Amino acid sequence: MAKAQKRQAMGRGLSALLPTDENLSKGKVEGRVLDVPLSQIGTNPFQPRTQFNPETLKELASSIAALGVIQPITVRRMGPENYQLVSGERRFRASQSLNLETIPAFIRVANDTESLEMALVENIQRDDLDPIEIALSYNRLINEIKLTQEEMSSRVGKKRSTVANYLRLLNLDPIIQSGIRDGFISMGHGRALLAVENPKEQLNLYKRIVATGMSVRATEQAVKPKKESTQPQIEDYTAKHIDAFSDFFGAAVQSAIDKNGGGKIIISFGSEKEFKTIRKKIKP
Repeated sequence: MAKAQKRQAMGRGLSALLPTDENLSKGKVEGRVLDVPLSQIGTNPFQPRTQFNPETLKELASSIAALGVIQPITVRRMGPENYQLVSGERRFRASQSLNLETIPAFIRVANDTESLEMALVENIQRDDLDPIEIALSYNRLINEIKLTQEEMSSRVGKKRSTVANYLRLLNLDPIIQSGIRDGFISMGHGRALLAVENPKEQLNLYKRIVATGMSVRATEQAVKPKKESTQPQIEDYTAKHIDAFSDFFGAAVQSAIDKNGGGKIIISFGSEKEFKTIRKKIKP
């Protein structure tokens, strides 16, 4: 009798791991991977990603058509036949484009805050995000999830200095932020531009970088403050006498003083005749 009861208990345990109609109707799906109808999944309103490259989506769709969805998406259950995407929107969109009926999905319990945090952290771990998307995700984790930079550093596996460098990009002019997102300049360019405090000068330098293909190194040099000369200024003692020289020779006269206090006088002439006139002034 005891053996029969044990076998029956084991049978119930095994059935609890399988996606039967009975389990679905009773709501026992959280913590498991099931094939969920695409029509029952809604997109995530907390999705931090706003841009999806059509070409890479097409490549992903080709991979799914050949091999299927290798990594399940993550959803949370909102009702009996209603799920909301937590992470994996590219796989979800690619599967939709193939008109698939179902998609493998890991179903978990999450409230709005947890759903947002999971979406943000999963998004940050991607290799194909641009720096501004990452910065915006960090910013949302701080402002909406109320994480400190230290807590966020631990969650995403990044140094605090790295997190801070991304967040600083959000201080750039929106046009420059768009330039980083669109690949016109790199994050390195953006960090260098932050040294330019004047917004107009910052934007002008950005336009110059795009127009000339200026390197990050050249940009860093361009924004470095100019060192003031430590050489003592030599008074131009010739300035008050230049007019007298010009009157005497009847020509334009310039002077230049070197760092040692010496210098030269330059007398300009426009023709051989003017030269000879100047010559006669020196030696009639």
